[in-house]
Amino acid sequence: MKGWLFTGTNIPLKLVEKEDPKATPNHVVIEVKAAGLCHSDVAALQDPGWMPLFPNGPVIMGHEFAGVVIEVGEGVTELKVGDRVGVNPLDQETREAAGYNYDGGYANIARVPAKNCVKLPDNVSFIEGAAATDAGLTSYHALFSIGQAKPGMKVGIIGVGGLGQFAVQMAMIKGCEVYAADVSEAAIKLAEELGCKKVYNNVLDMKEAECDVIIDFAGFGQTTSDALEAVKAKGTVVVVGMGKLQTEVNTYLLITKELKLLGSNGGTNEDLKGVYDCFATGKLKPQLTTISFDEIPEGLEKLKRHEVKGRLVAVFE
Repeated sequence: MKGWLFTGTNIPLKLVEKEDPKATPNHVVIEVKAAGLCHSDVAALQDPGWMPLFPNGPVIMGHEFAGVVIEVGEGVTELKVGDRVGVNPLDQETREAAGYNYDGGYANIARVPAKNCVKLPDNVSFIEGAAATDAGLTSYHALFSIGQAKPGMKVGIIGVGGLGQFAVQMAMIKGCEVYAADVSEAAIKLAEELGCKKVYNNVLDMKEAECDVIIDFAGFGQTTSDALEAVKAKGTVVVVGMGKLQTEVNTYLLITKELKLLGSNGGTNEDLKGVYDCFATGKLKPQLTTISFDEIPEGLEKLKRHEVKGRLVAVFE
């Protein structure tokens, strides 16, 4: 196998060759067909604060990927060779993650826990399947599992980027009335094109919409504070973005409006199935830009320079 190895902060990824992994008990080996690139990988490459997330030393990066099962380990009964799968990057029980605790999807072959695999519907591509495992999964979990968005509800989306675009479309597919806020003209235009009821360049202006739930995909502190101001009384604000890791919360609003302020991280296999169901409708069409396996390091640099629209996915030929 070959893959892009992470060895430490401020050190470029290194293309390495390793012995092909073998299927161990309760694991499968997949031939990776597509792998999404994520801003968290960019952060890990330049911020030493991320190093504790790599407890086992150098590891092949990549936590959002999809492929074909090529080997099945002892004890695996629900998967077989030839199955098309996407991989939930975070094990909900052990909290171990592909590309952090063990070799991930920036490789042509990967060994993963069988319980983290979700079968792809026939009409969902590997590219869509890979993008769904992080951007789609995280958005779905925040919206429906944590935020409890239901058909007919008014939903506010802060930040229409790689995750927000998924959230906008999935909320609409599920019958919600969607509003959005972003400071980027390109993102505002995208939100309008996707069919949002109204798009704002200031979160506070969303107050007129009286949203039942607002999902903050930016998380810059002020966006969260403004969301508490904007959401309707007894509404819910879910924070996903980590643009700022600490902020002050207006407890007066939290108390007097009887609000819920919740955090959301990753998602379950059921959430991932939900994303794939949305893709299977043919209505979920996020912006996905493809690159080759060899272009992964440059793709991460483009993410770092904010030159990517939507989600960047490496395709393995």
